[in-house]
Amino acid sequence: MQKNEIILGIDPGSIIMGYALLKKEPNQSQVLLMDVLNLKKEKDIYVRLEKIHTKITELINLYKPMALAIEAPFFGKNVQSMLKLGRAQGVAIAAAMQSNLTVFEYSPKKIKQAITGNGNASKEQVWKMLATILKIDNQPAYLDASDALGVALCHLLQSKQITNSSSPKIKNWKEYLLKNQDKIRKF
Repeated sequence: MQKNEIILGIDPGSIIMGYALLKKEPNQSQVLLMDVLNLKKEKDIYVRLEKIHTKITELINLYKPMALAIEAPFFGKNVQSMLKLGRAQGVAIAAAMQSNLTVFEYSPKKIKQAITGNGNASKEQVWKMLATILKIDNQPAYLDASDALGVALCHLLQSKQITNSSSPKIKNWKEYLLKNQDKIRKF
């Protein structure tokens, strides 16, 4: 991952789509934007899909992210809901690929695990951890927005692990603390 990379995180939905832009900084990543595209008023699914494509394209053109990280649909019992969610996800991915962005997909469990350490965490737990990690004061009106931020941060954390995997393995906590002085908070 390059210095100051911007990641566009998407929590796909055909009624409410969460989106967030996260800029990687050397010491503290910065939230550039966290919001939702609310499509409740649109009855036609094809109009919704067009609006999703337009919004993703606008965000890409305005913020110039280097990657799109998107939440993979989870398998539910309602086939129609899964179909609509898959379409929304597909349109978002198509918009990103049209702009030559690399797309990364993460399962809900993987995102929750990366953010909270618990793959079964609630949306509220994910939000609280995001607020702590990224020093955010105001909770968004829709947790879909914070879910999108979670996808972006998950990607940043996964990319960091891949980048750091070539470094020598740390054998114990003492060695970790010596090599990571910047991560120690003193109270």
